[in-house]
Amino acid sequence: MELHELLYELKKREEFDIKVNVKPAIKLPAGLNKKLVYEISKAKGEPEWMTQHRLRSFEIFEKWHEPMWGVDRSELDLSRIVPYVKPDAKKTNTWDEVPEEIKQAFEKLGIPEAERKYLAGVGAQFDSEMVYKNIKEELKKLGVIFTDIETAVREYPDLLKEYFMKLVPPTDNRYAALHGALWSGGTFLYVPKGVKVPLPLQSYFLFGNPGGGQFEHTVIIADEGSEVTYIEGCTAPKYDVVNLHIGTVEVYVKRGAKLKYLTMQNWSKNMFNLEIKRAIAEEDAVMTWVSGSFGSYKTMVYPATILKGDNSVSENVSISFAGPGQHIDTGSKVIHIGRNTRSTVDARSISIGGGWSFYRGLLKIMENAKGSKATVSCTGLMIDNKSKSDTVPIIEVYNSDSDIGHEAKIGRIKEEQIFYLMSRGLSELEAKSLIVKGFIQPVVQELPFEYAIELNRLVEMEIESSIG
Repeated sequence: MELHELLYELKKREEFDIKVNVKPAIKLPAGLNKKLVYEISKAKGEPEWMTQHRLRSFEIFEKWHEPMWGVDRSELDLSRIVPYVKPDAKKTNTWDEVPEEIKQAFEKLGIPEAERKYLAGVGAQFDSEMVYKNIKEELKKLGVIFTDIETAVREYPDLLKEYFMKLVPPTDNRYAALHGALWSGGTFLYVPKGVKVPLPLQSYFLFGNPGGGQFEHTVIIADEGSEVTYIEGCTAPKYDVVNLHIGTVEVYVKRGAKLKYLTMQNWSKNMFNLEIKRAIAEEDAVMTWVSGSFGSYKTMVYPATILKGDNSVSENVSISFAGPGQHIDTGSKVIHIGRNTRSTVDARSISIGGGWSFYRGLLKIMENAKGSKATVSCTGLMIDNKSKSDTVPIIEVYNSDSDIGHEAKIGRIKEEQIFYLMSRGLSELEAKSLIVKGFIQPVVQELPFEYAIELNRLVEMEIESSIG
Protein backbone atom coordinates (compact mmCIF):
# COMPACT_ATOMS: atom_id res chain seq x y z
CA MET A 1 0.00 0.00 0.00
CA GLU A 2 1.33 3.47 -0.93
CA LEU A 3 1.80 6.02 1.82
CA HIS A 4 -1.01 8.32 0.69
CA GLU A 5 -3.37 5.32 0.57
CA LEU A 6 -2.25 4.31 4.04
CA LEU A 7 -2.82 7.83 5.38
CA TYR A 8 -6.24 8.00 3.70
CA GLU A 9 -7.33 4.83 5.47
CA LEU A 10 -5.83 5.76 8.79
CA LYS A 11 -7.20 9.28 8.96
CA LYS A 12 -10.88 8.35 9.21
CA ARG A 13 -12.71 10.31 11.85
CA GLU A 14 -13.00 7.39 14.27
CA GLU A 15 -9.28 6.80 13.96
CA PHE A 16 -8.59 10.31 15.24
CA ASP A 17 -10.52 9.60 18.44
CA ILE A 18 -7.59 7.74 19.93
CA LYS A 19 -7.79 7.06 23.66
CA VAL A 20 -4.58 5.76 25.21
CA ASN A 21 -4.73 4.15 28.62
CA VAL A 22 -1.24 4.71 29.99
CA LYS A 23 -0.63 5.06 33.71
CA PRO A 24 0.96 8.42 34.48
CA ALA A 25 4.25 8.50 36.36
CA ILE A 26 3.29 11.93 37.72
CA LYS A 27 -0.12 13.60 37.66
CA LEU A 28 -0.45 16.86 39.53
CA PRO A 29 -3.84 17.84 40.95
CA ALA A 30 -6.06 20.28 39.09
CA GLY A 31 -5.59 23.94 39.89
CA LEU A 32 -3.15 26.79 39.60
CA ASN A 33 -0.84 27.93 42.37
CA LYS A 34 2.85 28.53 43.02
CA LYS A 35 3.32 25.15 44.66
CA LEU A 36 2.17 23.33 41.50
CA VAL A 37 4.45 25.50 39.37
CA TYR A 38 7.37 24.61 41.61
CA GLU A 39 6.40 20.91 41.49
CA ILE A 40 6.60 20.92 37.68
CA SER A 41 10.09 22.43 37.81
CA LYS A 42 11.14 19.95 40.49
CA ALA A 43 9.79 16.97 38.49
CA LYS A 44 11.95 18.03 35.55
CA GLY A 45 15.06 18.60 37.67
CA GLU A 46 15.46 22.11 36.25
CA PRO A 47 18.22 24.59 37.02
CA GLU A 48 17.43 27.53 39.24
CA TRP A 49 17.14 30.05 36.37
CA MET A 50 14.26 28.12 34.82
CA THR A 51 12.51 27.63 38.17
CA GLN A 52 12.69 31.37 38.75
CA HIS A 53 11.41 32.01 35.21
CA ARG A 54 8.35 29.89 35.95
CA LEU A 55 7.64 31.59 39.26
CA ARG A 56 8.02 35.09 37.77
CA SER A 57 5.70 34.11 34.94
CA PHE A 58 3.08 32.90 37.41
CA GLU A 59 3.26 36.19 39.32
CA ILE A 60 2.64 38.04 36.03
CA PHE A 61 -0.27 35.70 35.22
CA GLU A 62 -1.96 36.49 38.52
CA LYS A 63 -1.79 40.23 37.74
CA TRP A 64 -2.91 40.11 34.11
CA HIS A 65 -6.53 40.62 33.08
CA GLU A 66 -8.43 38.50 30.57
CA PRO A 67 -8.25 39.72 26.94
CA MET A 68 -11.39 41.70 26.13
CA TRP A 69 -11.76 40.14 22.69
CA GLY A 70 -11.71 36.79 20.95
CA VAL A 71 -13.75 33.70 21.70
CA ASP A 72 -16.06 33.32 24.70
CA ARG A 73 -13.95 31.67 27.41
CA SER A 74 -16.55 31.69 30.20
CA GLU A 75 -16.67 27.86 30.14
CA LEU A 76 -12.91 27.62 30.62
CA ASP A 77 -12.36 27.10 34.35
CA LEU A 78 -8.58 27.14 34.82
CA SER A 79 -8.94 25.84 38.38
CA ARG A 80 -10.17 22.52 36.94
CA ILE A 81 -7.32 22.04 34.48
CA VAL A 82 -4.67 19.44 35.34
CA PRO A 83 -1.45 21.34 34.56
CA TYR A 84 1.04 18.49 34.26
CA VAL A 85 0.83 14.77 33.43
CA LYS A 86 4.04 12.86 32.88
CA PRO A 87 3.44 9.49 31.18
CA ASP A 88 5.15 6.42 32.57
CA ALA A 89 7.62 6.32 29.70
CA LYS A 90 11.22 7.35 29.28
CA LYS A 91 12.38 9.51 26.38
CA THR A 92 13.90 7.45 23.63
CA ASN A 93 15.06 7.63 20.02
CA THR A 94 13.81 4.11 19.23
CA TRP A 95 10.14 3.39 18.50
CA ASP A 96 10.54 -0.12 19.97
CA GLU A 97 11.22 1.41 23.39
CA VAL A 98 8.06 3.53 23.40
CA PRO A 99 5.32 1.92 25.57
CA GLU A 100 3.13 -0.29 23.41
CA GLU A 101 -0.15 1.64 23.79
CA ILE A 102 1.48 4.98 22.99
CA LYS A 103 3.35 3.47 20.06
CA GLN A 104 0.13 1.97 18.67
CA ALA A 105 -1.54 5.38 18.87
CA PHE A 106 1.22 7.03 16.86
CA GLU A 107 1.21 4.13 14.40
CA LYS A 108 -2.53 4.72 13.83
CA LEU A 109 -1.62 8.31 12.97
CA GLY A 110 1.01 7.06 10.53
CA ILE A 111 3.94 8.81 12.25
CA PRO A 112 6.56 5.99 12.26
CA GLU A 113 5.64 5.19 8.67
CA ALA A 114 5.99 8.83 7.66
CA GLU A 115 9.37 9.06 9.39
CA ARG A 116 10.72 6.11 7.44
CA LYS A 117 9.38 7.40 4.11
CA TYR A 118 9.80 11.18 3.89
CA LEU A 119 10.89 12.90 7.10
CA ALA A 120 14.35 13.89 8.33
CA GLY A 121 13.35 13.51 11.95
CA VAL A 122 10.35 13.12 14.28
CA GLY A 123 9.35 14.15 17.78
CA ALA A 124 6.33 12.60 19.49
CA GLN A 125 4.77 14.06 22.61
CA PHE A 126 2.14 12.34 24.77
CA ASP A 127 0.40 14.55 27.33
CA SER A 128 3.06 16.79 28.92
CA GLU A 129 6.28 15.11 27.80
CA MET A 130 8.12 14.09 24.66
CA VAL A 131 8.43 10.30 24.57
CA TYR A 132 10.29 9.97 21.26
CA LYS A 133 12.76 12.16 19.38
CA ASN A 134 15.01 11.20 16.54
CA ILE A 135 16.89 12.80 13.65
CA LYS A 136 18.89 11.35 10.79
CA GLU A 137 22.57 10.83 11.58
CA GLU A 138 23.79 12.84 8.58
CA LEU A 139 21.98 15.94 9.88
CA LYS A 140 23.50 15.48 13.34
CA LYS A 141 26.93 15.48 11.73
CA LEU A 142 26.10 18.81 10.06
CA GLY A 143 25.36 20.29 13.47
CA VAL A 144 21.55 20.31 13.30
CA ILE A 145 20.06 20.12 16.80
CA PHE A 146 16.56 18.62 17.01
CA THR A 147 15.51 17.77 20.53
CA ASP A 148 12.96 18.49 23.24
CA ILE A 149 13.11 21.71 25.23
CA GLU A 150 13.94 19.95 28.51
CA THR A 151 17.08 18.49 26.93
CA ALA A 152 17.96 21.92 25.54
CA VAL A 153 17.65 23.40 29.05
CA ARG A 154 20.28 20.93 30.27
CA GLU A 155 22.60 20.59 27.27
CA TYR A 156 22.38 23.96 25.49
CA PRO A 157 21.54 26.42 28.29
CA ASP A 158 23.39 29.43 26.87
CA LEU A 159 21.86 29.01 23.41
CA LEU A 160 18.37 28.48 24.80
CA LYS A 161 18.56 31.40 27.22
CA GLU A 162 19.28 33.73 24.31
CA TYR A 163 15.95 32.88 22.64
CA PHE A 164 13.53 31.29 25.14
CA MET A 165 10.47 33.51 25.61
CA LYS A 166 12.22 36.54 24.12
CA LEU A 167 9.77 36.86 21.20
CA VAL A 168 6.79 35.90 23.37
CA PRO A 169 7.65 37.22 26.84
CA PRO A 170 5.43 36.34 29.83
CA THR A 171 4.42 40.00 29.95
CA ASP A 172 2.86 39.73 26.47
CA ASN A 173 -0.56 38.64 27.69
CA ARG A 174 -2.25 36.55 30.39
CA TYR A 175 -1.98 33.26 28.51
CA ALA A 176 1.66 33.84 27.58
CA ALA A 177 2.35 34.28 31.30
CA LEU A 178 0.42 31.10 32.14
CA HIS A 179 2.38 29.25 29.49
CA GLY A 180 5.67 30.57 30.92
CA ALA A 181 4.73 29.11 34.29
CA LEU A 182 3.44 25.71 33.10
CA TRP A 183 5.28 24.93 29.83
CA SER A 184 6.25 21.30 29.30
CA GLY A 185 7.54 19.43 26.27
CA GLY A 186 7.92 20.86 22.82
CA THR A 187 10.77 21.20 20.36
CA PHE A 188 14.14 22.90 20.12
CA LEU A 189 15.49 23.06 16.56
CA TYR A 190 18.72 24.76 15.53
CA VAL A 191 19.96 24.72 11.92
CA PRO A 192 23.56 25.95 11.53
CA LYS A 193 24.74 28.53 9.00
CA GLY A 194 24.38 27.45 5.39
CA VAL A 195 22.83 24.05 6.16
CA LYS A 196 19.84 23.16 3.99
CA VAL A 197 17.76 20.36 5.50
CA PRO A 198 16.52 18.32 2.52
CA LEU A 199 13.44 16.75 4.16
CA PRO A 200 10.89 18.11 6.66
CA LEU A 201 11.22 17.62 10.40
CA GLN A 202 8.03 16.92 12.32
CA SER A 203 6.71 16.98 15.87
CA TYR A 204 3.37 15.41 16.74
CA PHE A 205 1.39 16.16 19.89
CA LEU A 206 -1.11 13.61 21.19
CA PHE A 207 -3.40 14.42 24.09
CA GLY A 208 -4.47 11.57 26.36
CA ASN A 209 -5.70 12.98 29.65
CA PRO A 210 -9.31 14.18 30.24
CA GLY A 211 -9.35 17.61 31.84
CA GLY A 212 -5.67 18.17 31.17
CA GLY A 213 -3.68 21.04 29.76
CA GLN A 214 -0.92 20.81 27.19
CA PHE A 215 1.65 23.63 27.16
CA GLU A 216 4.42 22.64 24.77
CA HIS A 217 7.02 25.23 23.81
CA THR A 218 8.83 25.34 20.46
CA VAL A 219 11.97 27.35 19.64
CA ILE A 220 13.38 27.23 16.09
CA ILE A 221 16.52 29.04 14.99
CA ALA A 222 17.42 29.00 11.30
CA ASP A 223 20.91 30.47 11.20
CA GLU A 224 22.27 32.56 8.32
CA GLY A 225 21.67 31.11 4.87
CA SER A 226 20.03 27.92 6.15
CA GLU A 227 16.78 26.34 4.98
CA VAL A 228 14.37 24.04 6.78
CA THR A 229 10.73 22.92 6.78
CA TYR A 230 9.09 22.03 10.08
CA ILE A 231 5.72 20.30 10.45
CA GLU A 232 3.55 20.34 13.55
CA GLY A 233 0.62 17.96 13.97
CA CYS A 234 -1.86 17.79 16.84
CA THR A 235 -4.62 15.33 17.78
CA ALA A 236 -6.76 14.71 20.86
CA PRO A 237 -9.60 12.27 21.63
CA LYS A 238 -12.94 13.66 22.73
CA TYR A 239 -13.80 13.73 26.42
CA ASP A 240 -16.82 15.10 28.25
CA VAL A 241 -14.76 17.70 30.10
CA VAL A 242 -12.90 20.76 28.87
CA ASN A 243 -9.28 20.38 27.81
CA LEU A 244 -6.85 23.23 27.25
CA HIS A 245 -4.00 23.72 24.81
CA ILE A 246 -1.68 26.74 25.08
CA GLY A 247 1.30 25.96 22.89
CA THR A 248 3.81 28.71 22.14
CA VAL A 249 6.12 28.94 19.12
CA GLU A 250 9.10 31.25 18.69
CA VAL A 251 10.90 31.28 15.32
CA TYR A 252 14.12 33.15 14.52
CA VAL A 253 15.02 33.39 10.82
CA LYS A 254 18.51 34.81 10.42
CA ARG A 255 19.95 36.72 7.45
CA GLY A 256 19.27 34.98 4.16
CA ALA A 257 17.61 31.95 5.78
CA LYS A 258 14.32 30.33 4.72
CA LEU A 259 11.92 28.64 7.09
CA LYS A 260 8.54 27.08 6.37
CA TYR A 261 6.33 26.17 9.34
CA LEU A 262 3.41 23.84 8.54
CA THR A 263 0.66 23.19 11.06
CA MET A 264 -2.09 20.62 10.74
CA GLN A 265 -4.33 20.63 13.82
CA ASN A 266 -7.27 18.31 14.42
CA TRP A 267 -8.27 18.81 18.03
CA SER A 268 -11.34 17.20 19.58
CA LYS A 269 -14.49 19.28 20.03
CA ASN A 270 -13.97 19.78 23.79
CA MET A 271 -10.68 21.67 23.38
CA PHE A 272 -9.91 25.33 24.09
CA ASN A 273 -7.00 26.01 21.75
CA LEU A 274 -5.25 29.30 22.63
CA GLU A 275 -1.93 29.32 20.82
CA ILE A 276 0.75 31.97 20.36
CA LYS A 277 3.05 31.83 17.32
CA ARG A 278 5.60 34.49 16.43
CA ALA A 279 8.60 34.81 14.08
CA ILE A 280 11.24 37.45 13.44
CA ALA A 281 13.00 37.66 10.08
CA GLU A 282 16.34 39.34 9.49
CA GLU A 283 17.76 40.78 6.25
CA ASP A 284 16.83 38.78 3.10
CA ALA A 285 15.14 36.09 5.21
CA VAL A 286 11.91 34.32 4.23
CA MET A 287 9.33 33.14 6.78
CA THR A 288 6.34 31.06 5.62
CA TRP A 289 3.39 29.97 7.75
CA VAL A 290 0.99 27.35 6.37
CA SER A 291 -1.84 26.46 8.74
CA GLY A 292 -4.83 24.12 8.78
CA SER A 293 -7.13 24.58 11.80
CA PHE A 294 -9.68 21.81 12.28
CA GLY A 295 -11.47 20.58 15.36
CA SER A 296 -11.44 22.26 18.81
CA TYR A 297 -14.36 23.92 20.60
CA LYS A 298 -12.84 27.41 20.61
CA THR A 299 -9.63 28.48 18.90
CA MET A 300 -7.57 31.66 18.99
CA VAL A 301 -4.35 31.65 16.96
CA TYR A 302 -2.74 34.40 14.85
CA PRO A 303 0.73 33.51 13.50
CA ALA A 304 2.79 36.72 13.46
CA THR A 305 5.94 37.76 11.62
CA ILE A 306 8.15 40.75 12.38
CA LEU A 307 10.03 41.74 9.22
CA LYS A 308 12.97 43.35 10.96
CA GLY A 309 15.59 43.11 8.20
CA ASP A 310 15.65 44.85 4.82
CA ASN A 311 14.27 42.76 1.93
CA SER A 312 12.80 40.16 4.28
CA VAL A 313 9.64 38.29 3.28
CA SER A 314 6.61 36.87 5.08
CA GLU A 315 4.06 34.49 3.58
CA ASN A 316 0.99 33.33 5.45
CA VAL A 317 -1.47 30.84 3.99
CA SER A 318 -4.22 29.40 6.19
CA ILE A 319 -7.47 27.50 6.16
CA SER A 320 -9.83 27.15 9.11
CA PHE A 321 -12.99 25.09 9.41
CA ALA A 322 -15.81 25.84 11.89
CA GLY A 323 -18.45 23.14 12.25
CA PRO A 324 -21.47 22.87 14.58
CA GLY A 325 -20.82 24.50 17.96
CA GLN A 326 -17.35 25.71 17.02
CA HIS A 327 -15.97 29.25 17.12
CA ILE A 328 -12.66 29.45 15.26
CA ASP A 329 -11.00 32.87 15.68
CA THR A 330 -7.85 32.85 13.56
CA GLY A 331 -5.82 35.26 11.48
CA SER A 332 -2.37 36.70 11.00
CA LYS A 333 -0.14 39.59 11.99
CA VAL A 334 2.71 41.12 10.02
CA ILE A 335 4.85 44.09 11.09
CA HIS A 336 7.14 45.65 8.48
CA ILE A 337 10.19 47.36 9.97
CA GLY A 338 12.91 46.88 7.35
CA ARG A 339 13.00 48.57 3.95
CA ASN A 340 11.72 46.84 0.82
CA THR A 341 10.05 44.12 2.86
CA ARG A 342 7.25 42.04 1.37
CA SER A 343 4.33 40.11 2.84
CA THR A 344 1.32 38.18 1.62
CA VAL A 345 -1.63 36.88 3.62
CA ASP A 346 -4.14 34.47 2.12
CA ALA A 347 -6.61 33.40 4.82
CA ARG A 348 -9.59 31.22 3.95
CA SER A 349 -12.30 30.03 6.31
CA ILE A 350 -15.24 27.68 6.00
CA SER A 351 -18.25 27.56 8.31
CA ILE A 352 -20.99 24.94 8.27
CA GLY A 353 -23.78 23.63 10.48
CA GLY A 354 -23.94 26.78 12.64
CA GLY A 355 -20.17 27.13 13.02
CA TRP A 356 -18.58 30.58 13.37
CA SER A 357 -15.33 31.46 11.65
CA PHE A 358 -13.68 34.76 12.40
CA TYR A 359 -10.66 36.32 10.65
CA ARG A 360 -8.68 38.78 12.78
CA GLY A 361 -5.60 40.35 11.22
CA LEU A 362 -3.07 43.14 11.67
CA LEU A 363 -0.78 44.56 9.00
CA LYS A 364 1.49 47.37 10.17
CA ILE A 365 3.94 49.22 7.91
CA MET A 366 6.31 51.25 10.07
CA GLU A 367 7.70 54.67 9.12
CA ASN A 368 11.12 53.41 8.05
CA ALA A 369 9.76 50.43 6.08
CA LYS A 370 9.84 52.36 2.81
CA GLY A 371 9.46 50.48 -0.45
CA SER A 372 7.46 47.72 1.24
CA LYS A 373 4.76 45.72 -0.47
CA ALA A 374 1.93 43.82 1.18
CA THR A 375 -1.28 42.11 0.16
CA VAL A 376 -3.96 40.76 2.48
CA SER A 377 -6.78 38.53 1.28
CA CYS A 378 -9.30 37.05 3.70
CA THR A 379 -12.19 35.02 2.35
CA GLY A 380 -15.04 33.31 4.18
CA LEU A 381 -17.26 30.61 2.70
CA MET A 382 -20.51 29.68 4.46
CA ILE A 383 -22.02 26.35 3.46
CA ASP A 384 -25.51 27.04 4.86
CA ASN A 385 -27.72 29.77 6.32
CA LYS A 386 -27.05 28.78 9.95
CA SER A 387 -23.35 29.56 9.90
CA LYS A 388 -21.48 32.82 10.48
CA SER A 389 -18.31 34.34 9.11
CA ASP A 390 -16.62 37.65 10.02
CA THR A 391 -13.44 39.42 9.01
CA VAL A 392 -11.69 42.17 10.96
CA PRO A 393 -8.55 43.11 9.04
CA ILE A 394 -6.65 46.07 10.51
CA ILE A 395 -4.09 47.87 8.31
CA GLU A 396 -1.85 50.64 9.60
CA VAL A 397 0.58 52.39 7.24
CA TYR A 398 3.05 54.98 8.56
CA ASN A 399 4.85 55.95 5.35
CA SER A 400 3.72 57.02 1.88
CA ASP A 401 6.25 54.99 -0.06
CA SER A 402 4.70 51.51 0.26
CA ASP A 403 2.32 49.47 -1.89
CA ILE A 404 -0.59 47.87 -0.04
CA GLY A 405 -3.43 45.72 -1.36
CA HIS A 406 -6.40 44.30 0.52
CA GLU A 407 -9.37 42.13 -0.33
CA ALA A 408 -12.02 40.69 1.98
CA LYS A 409 -14.90 38.57 0.75
CA ILE A 410 -17.62 36.55 2.49
CA GLY A 411 -20.31 34.56 0.80
CA ARG A 412 -22.49 31.47 0.84
CA ILE A 413 -22.44 28.56 -1.56
CA LYS A 414 -24.97 29.32 -4.25
CA GLU A 415 -27.88 26.94 -4.58
CA GLU A 416 -27.52 26.95 -8.36
CA GLN A 417 -23.94 25.65 -7.99
CA ILE A 418 -25.14 22.73 -5.87
CA PHE A 419 -28.05 22.10 -8.25
CA TYR A 420 -25.75 22.11 -11.29
CA LEU A 421 -23.33 19.60 -9.78
CA MET A 422 -26.15 17.35 -8.50
CA SER A 423 -27.69 17.40 -11.99
CA ARG A 424 -24.39 15.87 -13.15
CA GLY A 425 -24.86 12.90 -10.82
CA LEU A 426 -23.12 14.08 -7.65
CA SER A 427 -24.78 13.76 -4.24
CA GLU A 428 -25.26 16.91 -2.12
CA LEU A 429 -22.26 15.88 0.01
CA GLU A 430 -20.07 15.32 -3.03
CA ALA A 431 -21.15 18.62 -4.57
CA LYS A 432 -20.36 20.63 -1.43
CA SER A 433 -17.07 18.79 -0.93
CA LEU A 434 -16.04 19.57 -4.50
CA ILE A 435 -16.78 23.29 -4.09
CA VAL A 436 -14.90 23.44 -0.79
CA LYS A 437 -11.89 21.59 -2.22
CA GLY A 438 -11.68 24.17 -4.98
CA PHE A 439 -11.91 26.93 -2.37
CA ILE A 440 -8.98 25.61 -0.32
CA GLN A 441 -6.77 24.71 -3.29
CA PRO A 442 -4.23 27.54 -2.67
CA VAL A 443 -3.55 26.05 0.76
CA VAL A 444 -3.42 22.47 -0.44
CA GLN A 445 -0.78 23.23 -3.04
CA GLU A 446 1.56 24.54 -0.32
CA LEU A 447 1.50 21.19 1.51
CA PRO A 448 3.65 18.11 0.95
CA PHE A 449 1.69 15.54 -1.03
CA GLU A 450 0.86 13.30 1.93
CA TYR A 451 -0.51 16.26 3.93
CA ALA A 452 -2.55 17.51 0.99
CA ILE A 453 -4.25 14.11 0.94
CA GLU A 454 -4.89 14.41 4.67
CA LEU A 455 -6.33 17.91 4.36
CA ASN A 456 -8.75 16.89 1.63
CA ARG A 457 -9.86 13.92 3.70
CA LEU A 458 -10.39 16.10 6.78
CA VAL A 459 -12.58 18.44 4.74
CA GLU A 460 -14.69 15.52 3.55
CA MET A 461 -15.11 14.22 7.11
CA GLU A 462 -16.02 17.64 8.52
CA ILE A 463 -18.64 18.25 5.83
CA GLU A 464 -20.02 14.73 6.19
CA SER A 465 -20.33 15.01 9.97
CA SER A 466 -21.82 18.53 9.75
CA ILE A 467 -24.61 17.81 7.28
CA GLY A 468 -25.16 14.22 8.40
